[in-house]
Amino acid sequence: MRTIVMPVAALTFALAGAALAQQTAYTWTGMGINVSGSSKCPTYKMTIDVTVDGKSVKGRFQQQGRDERHFETTLDANGAFKAKATLGGGNTMDVAGSLKDGNSTIILDGYCKFGGTLTKK
Repeated sequence: MRTIVMPVAALTFALAGAALAQQTAYTWTGMGINVSGSSKCPTYKMTIDVTVDGKSVKGRFQQQGRDERHFETTLDANGAFKAKATLGGGNTMDVAGSLKDGNSTIILDGYCKFGGTLTKK
């Protein structure tokens, strides 16, 4: 009996560890909000995808009809993150967000503002 229990217990712990190490993915899709000097933002549709693996945060975003962009950063102790995403032509967007149970958010701030509540995929 002991020879069966040990391998089963080891397998159970291995599977539990694998489940804890899995990535969590989030998404947001919506329209932009004007910032100073812009007026077309409410006509721009953006999709933002965020993947979290431990403390590592990787994101991709794409405005409809434009190139896909990326960012990478890490979560702080409070579940918040900040980064700069390169757009091209030397332009950047500030990326900020928070990943907390029931209240995960993201904001892209640059030529327009995009973001809101993230939904788990």
